[in-house]
Amino acid sequence: MMTIDGKQVAEKVLAECAEEIKALAAAGVTPGLAVVLVGEDPASQVYVSSKVKKCGEMGLHSRKIVLAADATQEELMAVVRELNADPAIHGILVQSPPPPHIDEDAVVRAIDPRKDVDGFHPENVAKLVLEDPSGFVPCTPAGCMRLIAESGISTVGAEAVVVGRSMIVGKPMAHLLVAKGSDATVTIAHSRTRDLAAVCRRADILIAAVGRPEMITADFVKDGAVVIDVGINRVKDESRKSGYRLTGDVAFEEVAPKCRAITPVPGGVGPMTIALLMSNTIKAAKLANG
Repeated sequence: MMTIDGKQVAEKVLAECAEEIKALAAAGVTPGLAVVLVGEDPASQVYVSSKVKKCGEMGLHSRKIVLAADATQEELMAVVRELNADPAIHGILVQSPPPPHIDEDAVVRAIDPRKDVDGFHPENVAKLVLEDPSGFVPCTPAGCMRLIAESGISTVGAEAVVVGRSMIVGKPMAHLLVAKGSDATVTIAHSRTRDLAAVCRRADILIAAVGRPEMITADFVKDGAVVIDVGINRVKDESRKSGYRLTGDVAFEEVAPKCRAITPVPGGVGPMTIALLMSNTIKAAKLANG
């Protein structure tokens, strides 16, 4: 059984990014990323800070914009319009989820698709489906594909099952797996799938992206499968100083012995998401500067 080290692969991606940043600097271009946060959700604050910190480490220009939790839709849209027009900003990310009164879909559609480094704008979704490389692929599924490739695992002809159908992970993940070159046979499963465990047991490659702690148990996994755990869940743990521990959607201890390869949580998919965000921001800067 191989534990896939997301930190190690993320460092490789960031080293590639550093070379591209050097080349852009020589041409007088500094990639710029703006991260917008509405409200003071603690988990979102941690995510935003880690993204801004990584920009600083990589030598990217970054802007962190924090709006009050009661900021209106129009106030947020005005910020997006300002960033769309700012030539120093190549990537715009509005931290999800915003407060309930914000129409997130309208915000995503307002972002210039050439600056949509999250890959959620309808134009980038269409480019993903059409396999047009000029679009932006959502960072987490792109990171999963890189982890699979770097681990020497071939997806060609493999039966892949994606548990979860969100636009953030599940659906784009399925498109990447079925695309030319990946050539997997893909099933998208979800909470209403009949006999979910039996469907998952067919998988040579199982992607767990459902957001339920340790839902995927040994009964869901066939011997020799590759398991990619996208979930990051906080569960209460009185033995920890923080009062909680992080766990994935996969019950790691019981599933790992059955696997050919598996990602841990933390330290698996998580580091890849920020690395691919840096990569997408650099791509946006390159496209903007011809």
